[in-house]
Amino acid sequence: MVTPTDGVGEVLLDPDAIRAEVTRLGAQITADYAGKKPHLVGVLKGAAVFVADLIRAIDLPASLDFISIVPYAEASRSGVVRIRKDLDDPIEGKDVIVVEGVCASGLSLSYLLRNFETRQPASIRVCALLVKQRARPVEIKLDYVGREIADAFVVGYGLDAGERHRNLPYIARLP
Repeated sequence: MVTPTDGVGEVLLDPDAIRAEVTRLGAQITADYAGKKPHLVGVLKGAAVFVADLIRAIDLPASLDFISIVPYAEASRSGVVRIRKDLDDPIEGKDVIVVEGVCASGLSLSYLLRNFETRQPASIRVCALLVKQRARPVEIKLDYVGREIADAFVVGYGLDAGERHRNLPYIARLP
């Protein structure tokens, strides 16, 4: 019998550490957006669990939408980033926070930010639970960061390897 933990290595963030980061980020966003209504855009599928917890940690009226793009590793074969599922509602005039589970190269995120800027939001910021310590081919400003991690493949808390391990309540490195 195969279990969700089969093939998973060292735990980097346990459930308590994740909860603490989400709480801290929610408080920071609440303070920064006082008097505003932030509009969170979760990047599917990896940020789904994180954005669900994050929006509950923000003590303001907030709205939520999702976008799905072809993962950069897949898109890099063709050199084109493609939107699989676009936003349901316009972001014009909204204070947008793009929410990522993990930022690695920054290429997909860079594409999204350029795309969103053409839609005339009032502002755009980025929140990533994890940021890999590595050189990035593009400059990305990350406004809210949970933790920096080594450049390793991680799973759990919504992050996957071939659609496996998303349901783990912690974040672990794959061996």
